Amino acid sequence: MQKESIYDKMTNSEKEVAELLKDLDIKWSYEHPVFVWDENKRPRVWAPDFYLIPFGIYVEVCGSEQFDYEYRKKIFDNNGYRVIFLHLYKETYKWTNHLMNYLERITDYRYRKLSEILRKGN
Repeated sequence: MQKESIYDKMTNSEKEVAELLKDLDIKWSYEHPVFVWDENKRPRVWAPDFYLIPFGIYVEVCGSEQFDYEYRKKIFDNNGYRVIFLHLYKETYKWTNHLMNYLERITDYRYRKLSEILRKGN
């Protein structure tokens, strides 16, 4: 009997993102659960598609126009989670650049913020 792979649970779009992350040697966790409060202050546990371990950032792979990703983004933002939304179905060739640009911006922001904190401490 063949052992089930984590890739067996992924959509084709998620597999595409997983392959890119693997090629870039970015360690990730699949459907890493997070605790959120919804708009009615009810506790919920959601599982964004990927957690990028070295960046401390989540990635949600958007695979359908029918799903309300704006609502999900609002809830994540309100709960202080950094989540990159990749719309593979409408950004066929742009999603990779979007991901890389976001990672670069957030890493630069964190570096500047840390430098600012360290300067204040001296």
